[in-house]
Amino acid sequence: MKRLKYPLKLDLNFSPAILYFNDFKERVLKSVNYEKLIIVVEREDGLNQAYETLIFKGEKHFPENIFYVERLVKSLLWIYGGYKITVVGPKKIFHALKEIYDQGIRVFDSKFMSRVYQKPFEVNYAEVVPEIKISEKSIGKNLDGYRIGFDAGGSDMKVSAVVDGEAIFSTEIVWHPKLNSDPEYHVENIKKAINLAASKMPRVDALGVSSAGIYLKNQARIASLFILIPEAEFEKKIKNIYLDIAKELAVPLEVANDGDVTALAGAMSRGTNKLLGIAMGTSEAVGYINQNGNISGWLNELAFVPVDFQEAGPIDEWSGDRGTGNKYFSQDAVIRLAEASGIVFEKDLSLAERLKVVQSLDPNSAVYQEIYFTIGVYLAFALAFYHEFYDIDEVLLLGRVMSGKGGEIIVNTARKTLKTEFPALGKKINIDTPDEMTRRVGQSIAAASLVKLS
Repeated sequence: MKRLKYPLKLDLNFSPAILYFNDFKERVLKSVNYEKLIIVVEREDGLNQAYETLIFKGEKHFPENIFYVERLVKSLLWIYGGYKITVVGPKKIFHALKEIYDQGIRVFDSKFMSRVYQKPFEVNYAEVVPEIKISEKSIGKNLDGYRIGFDAGGSDMKVSAVVDGEAIFSTEIVWHPKLNSDPEYHVENIKKAINLAASKMPRVDALGVSSAGIYLKNQARIASLFILIPEAEFEKKIKNIYLDIAKELAVPLEVANDGDVTALAGAMSRGTNKLLGIAMGTSEAVGYINQNGNISGWLNELAFVPVDFQEAGPIDEWSGDRGTGNKYFSQDAVIRLAEASGIVFEKDLSLAERLKVVQSLDPNSAVYQEIYFTIGVYLAFALAFYHEFYDIDEVLLLGRVMSGKGGEIIVNTARKTLKTEFPALGKKINIDTPDEMTRRVGQSIAAASLVKLS
C-alpha cells in the first residue's frame, strides 16, 4: 500500500486511496500492456453513469487489477447510487465482481442498494457501453412565502420558520433517534418540532426537509436515524413520515438528503457552484452542486466510500468495510484519534459526549492539535480522491466536528496539505467553513427553500 512520506503520529499506517489509484494508473501506462475497462452504474428511471479506466492486460497482474477495480466500483456505487452494474471489459473481471457482490465481501452493498431502489441487484456483462442517460435538476433557492425548514440529524434536529427568505425563528432540539426502536418516538418528536415552527407564522405555504439517510420521491428508503426500527414498522410508519406530516399541514413537500442541503446552503450563502458540502457529525454527509447550480441525482453517500486502503483500517460497523469516510470525517474519527493519543473515556459516555470531552481540551495542547491536524490531512487526501469523480472548486465544511478551534485546524491543515501534495488542486479548490449561525441552523433555512411554489 502507498503510505504518506511523513507518517501521521496518530495513524502511522494511513494509506490514502488517491495515492494507490495514482500509482496504479501510472504503472499501468508504463507497462504499455493494458486494456480498457468501463463500469456503468444504473439507478432509478434508467438513469446511469459511466466511468472509464485502464487496467493491466493478462493474468500476471490480476490480483492488482481486481483490488483496484473492487475499490473503484465500491466508490462508484456509493457516489452514483444504483442497483445495476454493467462491466464492459475483460470477462474475468466481470465474473470476479459478480461473485464479490452476489456472495462475497460486498453483499452488504448489494442488499443495501436493492432496498434503496427496490429492485434486485445485478452485475452484468456487455460487449458495448449501454446508452447513457443522465439527468440533473435545480434544487432550492425558493424564498417566497411562509416556509418551514426542518433538518434531522443524529444528535439534534434544527427547525426554522422562514418568511420571504428571512428566518424569523430557528432552534435546535436534542433528540436520540439512533437509540430508539419505537417509531412513535420519531414521529412525535419530528411533528412537535415542525409544529413549533408552524406556530410562529400566520400560515404555512411549504415544508422542506433535510434529513440524514437516503430519500427518493420524498420517501425514506434507508436512514441511520431509524436504524433500530424493525423493517415492518419502518415500512408502516417511517417510510412516508414526512409525506404524512405534509398531508396534515396541507402543504407541498420536498425532502432532500442532508448532504445535498449542506451543499445548497453553501451555494446560497456564497453564490458559487461546483461546490462539495461535507457535514462532519455523527457520520459524513455529503452533497454536490454542479457547474449549473443543480444536483445530479447521485447518491453522494461518501460515508461509505473508502478513503484509506490500509489493511488494518477502522471498520465500519454497518457495512463491515475498512477505511470508509464515516470513520475519518465524523465524531468517530475524533474519538478514535483521541483514544490513540492516550485519552480514556468513561464507559457510559455517549459518542456525542465523548466528542465534547475532546472539544473541551485546551486548544493549544499537543493532543488537541494532533487530533485535528490528522483529520485535516485525511481531508486533503480524500478531496484529491473525490476530485476523481466530482469537478470541485469549493468545499464547505459543516457539522459539530468543525466547531471551535478544531475546525480551524482542520481547514488550515487541509489547505496546506492539498497545496503541498497536489499543487494544481491546491490552487483550484477553496476550502472554507460558514459563519457560526449558518453552521448551526443553515441547513434548516436552506431546507425551507426546497419547495417551488406554483
